[in-house]
Amino acid sequence: MNLEAIQSALRDAGHDGWLFYDHHHRDPIGERILGLDPKAHITRRWYYFIPATGEPRKMMHRIEQGRLDTLPGSKGLYSSWQELASGLEAMLNGANRIVMQYSPNNAIMYVSMVDAGTIEFLRSIGKGIVSSADLVSRFEAVLSESQIASHTVAQKAIDEILQEGWKEIGRRLRPAKGKQGKVTEFDMVQWLSEGMKRANLVWENGPNVSVNANCSDSHYEPTIDHTADIKEGDFLLIDIWGRVDDAESVYYDITWTGVVGREPSEREQLVFETVRNARDAAISVVEKAFFEGRPIQGYEADDAARAVVRTAGFADYFTHRTGHNIAHEIHGPGAHLDNLETHDIRQILPNTCFSVEPGVYLPEFGIRSEIDMITAPGKAWVTGKIQRELVRI
Repeated sequence: MNLEAIQSALRDAGHDGWLFYDHHHRDPIGERILGLDPKAHITRRWYYFIPATGEPRKMMHRIEQGRLDTLPGSKGLYSSWQELASGLEAMLNGANRIVMQYSPNNAIMYVSMVDAGTIEFLRSIGKGIVSSADLVSRFEAVLSESQIASHTVAQKAIDEILQEGWKEIGRRLRPAKGKQGKVTEFDMVQWLSEGMKRANLVWENGPNVSVNANCSDSHYEPTIDHTADIKEGDFLLIDIWGRVDDAESVYYDITWTGVVGREPSEREQLVFETVRNARDAAISVVEKAFFEGRPIQGYEADDAARAVVRTAGFADYFTHRTGHNIAHEIHGPGAHLDNLETHDIRQILPNTCFSVEPGVYLPEFGIRSEIDMITAPGKAWVTGKIQRELVRI
């Protein structure tokens, strides 16, 4: 835990303090920020208050009073619920604007860790509770130089694996002149997975390889028992992600699409160009904001992409957010590019990573074009290869 940085951030934002609360590991965000053991035996409520200035304060149950001993600050103890209530009131004396893992109306559900009853009690003693969403982004999503470097390692490996994967499909379909081969979605999942293992990458689930209508299920996962053949004339989508096998590494996550043994139809080309232009509109909005030094919130990039899709007449088929934060987790704790599933007003911070991945999912096929971006003071950029045309296999 970086106490000095947290207190500086609290003062900058005009908050009186940050109250962390947990019971049975309900708040993994707080555990990570405070540097606590995620496997510690926690059976009683604990509270840790970091004021904007001054010494932190703890409130612990007497039978688990050592759980926060790794953190600085004075310690208060309780056994009864009455003692806890009076102890919390004393611990928070003089603090009125208090940050917690809370989101009004559950708008940013990714940080909604505190139960309603705790919020109700704190309000009953005159405390104003505000969301920690922006502070969580600052302390959880901002990447170090080594983390950004790890993303680059994963990017180079996955870009190469995917490029070779398209060729492998062609080789398996056409093993010799005049002969017809066979390959399934799951076969290619296995092939891509082996390539990532050789590159020392790890990942969760996936990768996903989808043909035709399966491409319209944005979280489709073929298995050995549920897979389709990849055939001449098919439309194909590959979604692949991974990170270096290291405790602090950052994911790389991309999606490309193509056609097998033919040119794309007029409708496929129209949808691809719509998705590509929507992706590029979101990229441009982010690039421009960082170049100008202007703050930008996650929903603004979503709006830019969604406007392109809406103008093309496909709004009803763009059924998810434009992008998600990326960190050590594939869906990270920072701002998402979202004004559909949530109205994400979190600021896109310098030194963060996120995907840009609009999609249009028609009944017969779906297209998503996904790239990753990284930001820094004064600039933002796409980290890997950018698909400009549908792949021809």
